Amino acid sequence: MQCNMLEAKSQLSKLVQAALDGEDVIIANKGVPVVRLVKIGPQDFARKPGAWAGLPKASADWDSPKTNAAIVEELTGGDLP
Repeated sequence: MQCNMLEAKSQLSKLVQAALDGEDVIIANKGVPVVRLVKIGPQDFARKPGAWAGLPKASADWDSPKTNAAIVEELTGGDLP
């Protein structure tokens, strides 16, 4: 199925359902095909909550002027733009 951009805007849910049903859905701009709607498959991995729990905690002065100046020095050699 191919439809133009204006039609796609007004019938997006119908087009998404057609793609979910396995139909090839192509959206055209001024008659020229530009995109294809496809169904996304299942994720290859399961995300686990707390994956970052073991990272070290930021120090209390992580955003102090002294720390920021040290970062600027490290990244730019002390030259501010």
